[in-house]
Amino acid sequence: SFQQVPTAMAESNEAQPRMLWRRRFAYITIVFLIVLYAVVSNFLINKQMLKEFLDNVPNDYSQPVADALRDLVSSVDEETSTDEENNNGSSDKKLNILLLYADDWRFDSVGYLNPEVHTPALNRLATEGMLFTENAVTTSICWISRACLATGQHYARHQTIDLSSPVPFHKYWDETLFAKLKDNGYVTGMVGKWQPGPMRPWMFSHMNRYGGFHYQGENHITDMNERHALDFLRNQRGNADEPFALFVNFFAPHHQDGSEEQYFPQKTTEHLYNDKNITFGPTCTEEAWEKMPPFFTDTNDGRVRWRDRFNEPSKAQMMIKNYFRLISGVDMTCGKILEEIEKQNLTDDTLIIFTTDNGYYLGEHGLADKWYAHQESIKVPLIIKDPRMNKNLIGTRNDEFTLSIDLAPTMLQAAGIDVPDRMQGTDMSRLYRFKDSAANTNEAWRHSFYYEYPGIPGHTGHIPVQALVQKDFKYIYWPGEDFEELFHLPTDHYEERDLARNGTMNETIAVILEDLRDKFKKAREDAF
Repeated sequence: SFQQVPTAMAESNEAQPRMLWRRRFAYITIVFLIVLYAVVSNFLINKQMLKEFLDNVPNDYSQPVADALRDLVSSVDEETSTDEENNNGSSDKKLNILLLYADDWRFDSVGYLNPEVHTPALNRLATEGMLFTENAVTTSICWISRACLATGQHYARHQTIDLSSPVPFHKYWDETLFAKLKDNGYVTGMVGKWQPGPMRPWMFSHMNRYGGFHYQGENHITDMNERHALDFLRNQRGNADEPFALFVNFFAPHHQDGSEEQYFPQKTTEHLYNDKNITFGPTCTEEAWEKMPPFFTDTNDGRVRWRDRFNEPSKAQMMIKNYFRLISGVDMTCGKILEEIEKQNLTDDTLIIFTTDNGYYLGEHGLADKWYAHQESIKVPLIIKDPRMNKNLIGTRNDEFTLSIDLAPTMLQAAGIDVPDRMQGTDMSRLYRFKDSAANTNEAWRHSFYYEYPGIPGHTGHIPVQALVQKDFKYIYWPGEDFEELFHLPTDHYEERDLARNGTMNETIAVILEDLRDKFKKAREDAF
C-alpha cells in the first residue's frame, strides 16, 4: 500500500486542472449571464456592485475575460448615463397631479430664500425637485391669475375680469386645464378657494369650495384645506389604476377683508416669530413712495392698504408676523399632504407643484397688496417635483422666465393630453427633463415676457399697467396716463431709479427705450 500512494496522488493532480477549468467556466458563464441580464434590462440591478464584483476577480480566474466584461459594463453604463442625463424618464404613463396653490404669497416669503420665514416642508420639497427663481404671474390679482391658470392664457385673451355670468373663459371651458383632465379619465378634486366665476357641479369630480375668511367658528381655513385634501387622497381619488388631479387652493395668507387685524393665523403657529423683529425691505420708506409716478395719490388702494397695515412700526411688526404665521400654517399642511402621498407610495407617479396666484407688497414703494409691475408683486414661488426629472437637476435652481400661463400646459403634458391651441404657455418639463434644459429642444426658452393688470372697472384706486420684463431691463407703461418707466434690474434690484425720467435720459438710454417700446408692442399684440 505504501507504493500505491504516489499513484493516487498523481491521479488527483491530473483531475485538479479539469476541476479548476470547470469552476472557471461556470464562474465566467454566471458572470456573463449577469452582465447580459444587466444590459438587456438597462441595468436594473446595482451597477456599482457589479463593477466591484468584476474588479475583485482573482488573476487566476480568467482575468482577461473579466477585463473584457468590465469594458462592456463601462461602455453600456456610459451610454445609459448619457441617455439619463438627456432625458431621464420618457415614460408615456399618465402622472397623478398635485397642485398646492396659495394666495398673496410673493417669491421670497419662503425659508429657502428668506431664513426669517419658517417653511420646512417647502424647503424640503425644493431639495427634492427644482426651484424656479424667476417665476412670475402674467397678471397679479387673484381671480384673473386663477383664470390664467385654468386657461393657460394671458388676460388679454381670456378677458376674465367681470365675474358675473357669463364668465368669458367659461365659453371655452372644454379647453381649460380642469376640463381636459376630467374628460380624459382623471378623477379631479378641488379644495378651497375658487373665484373665477360661478362654479358648476360638473366642473370637478369632487369639490369643497370656500374662502374669504380665516376662521369659520373654531375651524381655521387652512385646517379645513388639510382635512378635505387628505379626505380626497384617502377616500375619493378613485381606484389605483385611475389617475387623479388634486388642486389644493389655499386662502392663506390672504388678508381677511373688512377686519382691522387683517391676518388671523392658526393657534398652532401663534408662537412663531415671537422673538423676532422682522426685517422690512429697503424701499419700505416714504422716500420710495415719493418716487412713485405722480398719479399715485393717497387714495390709491395700495396706499390705503399700506396705512391699514404698515404705517406704524408696531402695527407693521404685528401684521407681517401674522402674515408669516399664516404662511407657516400652509407649509405645515403642505407637509401633511406630501406625507400622505409618500404613505400611499404615490411619489413615483405624481407631479407635485407648489406655487401662488400673485405676489405681494409688504410696504415696498409705500404700498400693500399687489397689482402693479414691481418684482414684489409679479414674482411668486414655484417648486416642481416630477418623477421624470433628470436626476442631475434634482435640488437645483433654474433662473429661466417661467410664468403662470405655463402651469396648464405642464400639467396636461404630464397627463399625456394634447395642449389646446388657445393656450399660450409652454410645458416647463423641458427645463428639467433634459441635461441642458432648453438647449436640447428645437426652440430656445423665452427671454422676456409681457405683464398686464387691467385695473378694476369703476374702481379709481386701481391703475391699469402693462410691462415688458427682461433680465436686464423692465419697461413699464401706464396706458391711462401714457406714462413710461424704465429700470435696469441688474444694478437696480429694487426699481428705485427710473431711467426714463427727465434728468436721467441720455442718448444711450433713448436708443434702449425705443427698442423696448417696439418689443413691448409686439409682446402686447401676441398676448391677444
